[in-house]
Amino acid sequence: MSQTNENTLAVNEASMSAKRGLGFYLRIYRKILVQDLKSKMSYRSDFIISTIGMIATNVTGFISFWILFRNFSSINGWDYYEMLFLYGFSLVSLTPVQCLFDNNWSLRMNVYSGDFIKYCFRPINLFFYYQSEVFDIKGLGQLAFGIGTIAYAWSHMSLPFTFWALCQLIIFLITASLIMIALQNAAAATCFWLTNSFFILDLALKMKDYAKYPITIFNSVFRFIFTFIIPIAFIAYYPSLVILRPDAVPVLSWLSPIFGVVFFYLSYKFWMLGVKKYDFTGS
Repeated sequence: MSQTNENTLAVNEASMSAKRGLGFYLRIYRKILVQDLKSKMSYRSDFIISTIGMIATNVTGFISFWILFRNFSSINGWDYYEMLFLYGFSLVSLTPVQCLFDNNWSLRMNVYSGDFIKYCFRPINLFFYYQSEVFDIKGLGQLAFGIGTIAYAWSHMSLPFTFWALCQLIIFLITASLIMIALQNAAAATCFWLTNSFFILDLALKMKDYAKYPITIFNSVFRFIFTFIIPIAFIAYYPSLVILRPDAVPVLSWLSPIFGVVFFYLSYKFWMLGVKKYDFTGS
């Protein structure tokens, strides 16, 4: 991208930030979402099959836990319902990245083909514009299954259900979602520098499978990696401790909301830095 183009983008973004508020973006997103859903619902069979496939995948994970705990009463101090809670917690926290940021999977192709140029000349935040273009509605099936799993595990652990407990659950679910969104944003943005960036995005996707397990089952090396380098421990383990182990909540659990916001912001800045490096001619 030339210096002139970089300056134009910077000026447009600064001007936009000054004039556009949250209400503006919510209205724009509602209009984009309605059109996207209309488009998807015109292919109802594809939607139904995809949703059934998503639910079947989650049911398989549920069954795997059930089979595992038929042979083991607990795993490193975590019983069946606690593990099930982690599983449901991870499903719910992963739903926003699937529903709202699924277009990251198309980023590398748009960059390589040169089609990404169409996003660069709109009087609106480029990151918002690109991500809002796609809403993966089948992720709502995962959301429903995850909520049901949390409720099922919660009831069997006899945890008190209070307004404060519900607020904590929502806050830490949002926190966990921000971590996963940040990982995917950063992984997807590597396509602005690397020709073969798919493996990085695919690795970020596969990392989420480890979020369903307590970090204590790993050795010290992986605990460090999953906490401070690839922070998947903040997707389910640390946030859920506030609910599951309220009498012994580690500091990292209470710091999860801060980490979530910081990681998301850094991933956004990294994504936008990649845009500034984008070559309009494509690859």
